[in-house]
Amino acid sequence: MDDNIYQVYEDEIQALEEEIKLLTEKYEEMQQESTSFSDEEILESIKSFQREMQGESKGHESPSDLKAQLESLEADLSFLMKLTGFQFTSHSKKTMERTKEKTVQKHRLSGNCYSLSFQLEFQLLQMQSKEKVSSVVTDLSIIMDSREDSDVSKFVSSIEEHGNLITFFRSLSTYSEWFEHRRRTFLHFK
Repeated sequence: MDDNIYQVYEDEIQALEEEIKLLTEKYEEMQQESTSFSDEEILESIKSFQREMQGESKGHESPSDLKAQLESLEADLSFLMKLTGFQFTSHSKKTMERTKEKTVQKHRLSGNCYSLSFQLEFQLLQMQSKEKVSSVVTDLSIIMDSREDSDVSKFVSSIEEHGNLITFFRSLSTYSEWFEHRRRTFLHFK
């Protein structure tokens, strides 16, 4: 009977240790995300914020001006969504590695383009030299409802192989728009 009680306590201790380990990893990940900016970026952000605060204290930015800016940005976003057909539903970013010269971030993105849904997962490798920053997409994975269309499957495979996101978004926009036109046309004749 005593061994049974000890086992219950040991199981509870082990469960708590695992929970502590998971929470510690989550905390370290959050710390890494919050420290993913360089000192120069933080200083520039602070200076920019101070300039904005000085402008507000002088009366340049009133709440009505900010509301007008927000409405303008929402109108621009709505216009871009209508123009391209893209509507992003979720995005997550996780910094995998950060050094002075390079940063590796893992992105997950999902959304719709007209009536076709898609999910992307990729790593973005940013290399920083003194003059410029270069970015490379690696480990691209695209999940898309291809509706058993072999051409779309071939296209997605080719994009994943080359890691070319711009080509993916441009082609998906055009394909989805015409897919929607074909769908409406076939519905008209039914």
